[in-house]
Amino acid sequence: MPGLVLASASPYRRVLLERLRLPFTCTAPNVDEAAALQALRDPAALARELAEQKARAVAAAHPGAIVIGSDQVATIDGEVLDKPGSAERCRQQLRRLQGREHLLLTAVAIVHPGGLAAFVDVATLRMRPLDAGEIERYVAADAPFDCAGSYRIESLGIALFAAIACEDHTAIVGLPLLRLAAELRRLGCAVP
Repeated sequence: MPGLVLASASPYRRVLLERLRLPFTCTAPNVDEAAALQALRDPAALARELAEQKARAVAAAHPGAIVIGSDQVATIDGEVLDKPGSAERCRQQLRRLQGREHLLLTAVAIVHPGGLAAFVDVATLRMRPLDAGEIERYVAADAPFDCAGSYRIESLGIALFAAIACEDHTAIVGLPLLRLAAELRRLGCAVP
């Protein structure tokens, strides 16, 4: 089996991939996400492009390996909600999302010796109504400054939601394992 590389510095994606019990390494991709955000306004296209850029960037340094890139984009009303970067931007995004549905798109690109496999998982999330105090307490407790949509679903952020509809709950954390496991089996990896 060729080497397996996760093109990510995300501890959440690493922990998810560990569940498949395959040996792998992690390499942080050097990708200009801001440039992609400026060039692409379609949320699904943006997620796909960033996942592929990450996988290809790392694959260039690991010839012959199977390289997994992934990216998430939160979107509401067709607009991308990028990583907020500050407490104030978190509060703004959460005020916009509270009481409403939005989409979380998780794209995966797998660069392998035979080419590229790619897919996008779509989750529909309905945030419960939140008052200003709940938003303030949540942002202070979870500090989701680097999270699309301003929440950490794998942490306290789960308490912000009334409903989540998706085919694979692991996609919400950052790596859709159901489809990924199927793709890795197709590529010859020993996934049960």
